[in-house]
Amino acid sequence: MDQLFSVHKFTSTQAKKMSGFIFELHNHDFEELVICSKGELIHFIDFKNSILETPIASFVSKGKLHRVTFGADENGCYPEGWIFRFKSTFIPESRFQLYANFHEYANVQIEKGRCFDRVGSICNLMCDEASQEVPDYAIIRSLLSSLFIMIESERRKNEPVEPLLQSTQNITFKSFLQILEDNFRRDMNVDFYADKLNMSTRNLNLICQNILQKSVSEIIETRKLTEAKALLLSSDKTISEIGYELGYNEKAYFTNVFKKKAGMTPSEFRNEMNKLMS
Repeated sequence: MDQLFSVHKFTSTQAKKMSGFIFELHNHDFEELVICSKGELIHFIDFKNSILETPIASFVSKGKLHRVTFGADENGCYPEGWIFRFKSTFIPESRFQLYANFHEYANVQIEKGRCFDRVGSICNLMCDEASQEVPDYAIIRSLLSSLFIMIESERRKNEPVEPLLQSTQNITFKSFLQILEDNFRRDMNVDFYADKLNMSTRNLNLICQNILQKSVSEIIETRKLTEAKALLLSSDKTISEIGYELGYNEKAYFTNVFKKKAGMTPSEFRNEMNKLMS
């Protein structure tokens, strides 16, 4: 993708035509946000296949393996909505607002009525600005940021946190994720990340629990596991090579950790995913 930003508004008619195609599992060198107002979305992401009710937002971060299929809902309606694609540099905070590499929150249900009406209005405003002869990307960037804030608000509706505390914790948490992204392939413990952030391991754990309901150790393992799954699907590397690349010096230890988290060994996972993709 050469452009900083692009948007495509699709209709039910277009989605119906696309429903007959079987798309391959793939990843992008850009960020992608799909908003659907109706119909049925079948999304393979985070290494599982989900049939999703609409309205919904699906955020696919750069490099994440996924596959989208359109289907009809119980009323025979096919999806309609918007697909936004943009470079990470266009709105850098997007990778951390939905914490896409560290959890399984890629798909967020949006409440029907006023909430989705506002989401749709922002989407249409971006479409309108992008269609201008000389689009004002400052306007589009601001609208896209607002859209992410609204989606994140939907995700957190059942996880209320005091606003000022939430803002402070989010800043620290984003810093933690940035440090983690640079270091998760190394065998570094929780103390390493707490020291980098000039805070105690206890406080870092409290922030991670408040935001993702996971400890620092669990988030580190989740990031490693996500990368391991991606490598198992997208490369021909051996189990030992993948484990070593992620800081596990012994194949048996890597296999045990993987099985504990994924419910199957790396070899079993690779075989199951290959069957599913075929």
